[in-house]
Amino acid sequence: MSAKRHERTSARRCALQVLYQSEILEESAPAIAAGEKHIDEEGILGEYAYVLLAGIEEHREQIDGYLKDTSENWALERMPIVDRSILRLAVFEMLYVEDVPLSVSINEAVELAKDFGGEDESPRFVNGVLGRIAKTFEEDGHEE
Repeated sequence: MSAKRHERTSARRCALQVLYQSEILEESAPAIAAGEKHIDEEGILGEYAYVLLAGIEEHREQIDGYLKDTSENWALERMPIVDRSILRLAVFEMLYVEDVPLSVSINEAVELAKDFGGEDESPRFVNGVLGRIAKTFEEDGHEE
């Protein structure tokens, strides 16, 4: 595994933890990351984690729109916090991080769901929602 890939995997895990805290504390994720409130296994958040958190915050309305349109029979607010946070992270990457292929964003999100998901079905749910979003991107002419 390349160093950059490992670094981004770690950054996704850290960003997920901050996104979860953001929901619980009802504070913005960038504010939590900038303060002393965040939990991080390694002590600091890397640059890519900050990119993810700031981007999710900036584009949350659009990201949530994709999630609402594709999460069949699930209202966004009824999703487990961890699953919702994983989905937001992945959709941000799929939309705005050009050097990460859609398939990598989806695979990384599924791995996060396996490690942190609140339900036994979390990995399958995350994969299904992101697969539907990827399909809409392909239909709309987005590049992988």
